[in-house]
Amino acid sequence: MTTHGPLTGIRVLDLGQYIAGPSAGQTLSDLGADVIKIESVAGDQVRGIGDFGESMLRAFNRDKRSVSLDLTTEAGKQILHRLLAHTDVLVQNFRVGSAERLGLGATELMELYRGLIYASVSGYGTRGPSKSRPGLDIAAQAEFGMMHTTGEADGEPQRMGFHAVDTAAANALVTGILAALFTRTSTGRGTHVETSLLEAALSVQAASWGQYTVTGEAPERCGNGQALAAPAADAVSTADGTIVLSAYTASKFVALCNVIGRPEMAQDPRFADNPARVANRPALMAALAEALSTKTREEAVELLMSVGIVAGAVRSYDEIAEDKDVIESEVLVHVSARDGASYTSPGLPFTLDGKRRTASEAAPELGQHTAEVLAGLGYSDHEIDVFTASRVVTTH
Repeated sequence: MTTHGPLTGIRVLDLGQYIAGPSAGQTLSDLGADVIKIESVAGDQVRGIGDFGESMLRAFNRDKRSVSLDLTTEAGKQILHRLLAHTDVLVQNFRVGSAERLGLGATELMELYRGLIYASVSGYGTRGPSKSRPGLDIAAQAEFGMMHTTGEADGEPQRMGFHAVDTAAANALVTGILAALFTRTSTGRGTHVETSLLEAALSVQAASWGQYTVTGEAPERCGNGQALAAPAADAVSTADGTIVLSAYTASKFVALCNVIGRPEMAQDPRFADNPARVANRPALMAALAEALSTKTREEAVELLMSVGIVAGAVRSYDEIAEDKDVIESEVLVHVSARDGASYTSPGLPFTLDGKRRTASEAAPELGQHTAEVLAGLGYSDHEIDVFTASRVVTTH
């Protein structure tokens, strides 16, 4: 299951569920680490919620090995400790305090295993009054500004259409883990790497926070456009769909007016400068939509790009899957599924020396590798059978 990469030889125990923890483990696996997914007898909770859960299982658990343990029992903890003796990184996204109640907190384990990097994700951090609350992506989007600034100005707050905060937290955790691995080469000691959905949510909004500190006013919902510039990330209807475009500097706006055959718009007092265009955005967007109404999305994008204006067609997943740039990038990994079929899944969003993994194995069945891993730890066939029979360890 282990692949070649810069983390070849690194072992990771992934005790995560849902997205933030498993996503971090997935990135480490894609970089070559041997990632063992530690699951309860019931398994990662995503295994029991139909297609929604299967989508998360597919996305964040490729190439991992699954070991099923009951960590509330001494036998389960004993197995985990045998694994920890040969582990570089532990990843967990338990609710704050849960790991400690199991005797698996960072302080305890890092005292026992000097080189262990203990990486944890929480919802609200471990210091504030909300530290014991469970953390979910949607709550973080709501409570830390994202929903307040997403949606139409006169509409209800909108969540982003994907798990933005969970994924950002996973990426932050991986960054910390890689820094800790580098530090360990000189110190020999592990590090407790912590992040939270709170920190991740604010981090990805740094530019919006900058707007808040510059203007003294909290950003508000304004639809697709940007509050302080126009046209900027604005959506414009075309003959067969929608495009977005940005041309808010003086030279770009003049170029936009000329290329769509409306040079007079650049002299219109309503659109004479960026503040005027922001104040008169509805009229501006109506004029742009009229000018581009006879063109397809691709024709409009090509026209705008011919004069250096940033534009893009709004496209569905079906269209993205067939996009030549996506195909050539090889960012979609081809995964061999358990039933002999295959599917694609986004892989590492970067290359190393122009290379990245292009093939992968599907997420494991619950406990699929329990016997294999226990045998590697020195357990006898009889001991493995006893564990299985007693359901301390369950394989399927």
